[in-house]
Amino acid sequence: MPDLPHLLAFIAAGWLLNLTPGPDVLYIVANSLRSGVRAGIVGGFGILAGCFVHIFAAAVGVGTLLATSAAAFAVLKYVGAAYLLYLGVRMVFSRAKAPADLRQAAAASGERGLKAIFMGGFWTNVLNPKVALFFLAFVPQFIAPGADNKGLYFVLLGVLFNLNSIPVIVGWAAFAGWMARRSAVQKGMHWLDRAAGVLFIGFGLKLAFADAPAGRVSP
Repeated sequence: MPDLPHLLAFIAAGWLLNLTPGPDVLYIVANSLRSGVRAGIVGGFGILAGCFVHIFAAAVGVGTLLATSAAAFAVLKYVGAAYLLYLGVRMVFSRAKAPADLRQAAAASGERGLKAIFMGGFWTNVLNPKVALFFLAFVPQFIAPGADNKGLYFVLLGVLFNLNSIPVIVGWAAFAGWMARRSAVQKGMHWLDRAAGVLFIGFGLKLAFADAPAGRVSP
């Protein structure tokens, strides 16, 4: 494991990276605005679950496959892009609701609705091959070259990265929930949904046209 200064640098870098707006942050914020803070946090935990899949997959070599195989990268890339486009289009064409209806929907967000939000966050993350490549590029920088069990250290640092992101998830969800209580935001919620949908479409198109990593091999 890295020494204390490197460990603190790892934690600080993780916070900065998790604060950076992207599809994951947008998913948390959008669900908090629409269905309350609890929904945003549940969506964030779904994203964390997806990150755990990437961490353990990278540790056993699947991440390396994505980094070196053009075919594997392309398959996951297009499936992930299609899912982001689906979320975006659904939000763009969603029907407008009155503020009272939004509050009622947030209050009625039961176990079934939260499960759907959790799984949506999970698939948003799992189907993005760039997350796997991120862990492959970021985490090894904090593992000593002479470490005996690099795979174990990779998993431990990946788990720490995920746990480190929980305060950020709660912060984004709480901020969006606070914003949703403002009357001006409630009146413009439908337009916020549309704006978020356009951003999801943009993220999907960006992923669809992303280049495979350099050094890839043919399938």
